[in-house]
Amino acid sequence: MSVKPEAASALFAGRFALATLSVPDGPAFPALVTADARVLDLRAAFGDEHLTVRALLEDWDRALGRLSALADDHGSPGYRPLADFRVHAPVEPRQVFQSGANYRQHVIDLHVAHRDPADDRSEEERRAEAAEIMDRRAAEDLPYVFIGLPSAITGPYDDVVLPAWAQKPDWELELAVVIGRPAHRVSVEEALDHVAGYTIANDLTDRATVFRRDMPQIGTDWLRSKNAPGFTPLGPWLVPAKSVADPGDLRLVLRLNGETMQDESTKDMIFDVARLVSYASQSAELLPGDLVLTGSPAGNGMHWGRLLRDSDVMDASVTGLGAQRTRCVAEVTR
Repeated sequence: MSVKPEAASALFAGRFALATLSVPDGPAFPALVTADARVLDLRAAFGDEHLTVRALLEDWDRALGRLSALADDHGSPGYRPLADFRVHAPVEPRQVFQSGANYRQHVIDLHVAHRDPADDRSEEERRAEAAEIMDRRAAEDLPYVFIGLPSAITGPYDDVVLPAWAQKPDWELELAVVIGRPAHRVSVEEALDHVAGYTIANDLTDRATVFRRDMPQIGTDWLRSKNAPGFTPLGPWLVPAKSVADPGDLRLVLRLNGETMQDESTKDMIFDVARLVSYASQSAELLPGDLVLTGSPAGNGMHWGRLLRDSDVMDASVTGLGAQRTRCVAEVTR
């Protein structure tokens, strides 16, 4: 699907962003997108017909200066209208690090929603218990991070196929961090130096398969519940970190068929971007183009008692990062 931008100033924060675009029947290519909805094919600008956004991130410090200079010349003949192109996920990561239980109110809501049938305590008591757990986690500096699959990623305007086996598919709007410099065992103070920019992710989850019913002692099954093809709509833009004044104060809004379901600030995160990146890097080496998803705020389908179904349309936005629209399509089985 091609994007039909609103007012140019509403596209994203800053003068430019990166995108991966294509024309009908043409290959995807890395592009510089300006705030006034103009597009420059970066293959020609960088003299590399095989260039990708991830390749730019491999040498991000040098690329950023070149991109800034190109954005200054956005009236040149090489630029074309954004509306002429299809928008894909902005980057193809090698690794996806996902953060769970990272918004205080969301975790409390989930704690109540996933009540053990044998637990006869009041909702107030269970909320108080969840709040105490969150305070202890924050004090002990222990985020919850697990691994997702790049094959789950799809574009910001692509249809999302709901697998026939997914009984309770749910939305989870998230701020996604894009790594620009390798990060291994970096401190919290150093972590943001390794961030190239930010984008939007909707980390869909089938709530019915989160927990293994056959072997509850082994805990969660993130492979099955989160990694169906297309379960992570990403983008539309990769906005450079320098254009995002404060990732700890961005508004996330998700609307389902026009009705607001999630509306929260990243201020509610238990662990901020720097702490998440630092924590993940203590175990793994984060590589350029990798994603760190920072968790989802309150207001998912489990809270509302309304899960995703065929023909639902999700509109998701994050301050300064643009907006995505995805339509749910039920899988056709024979």
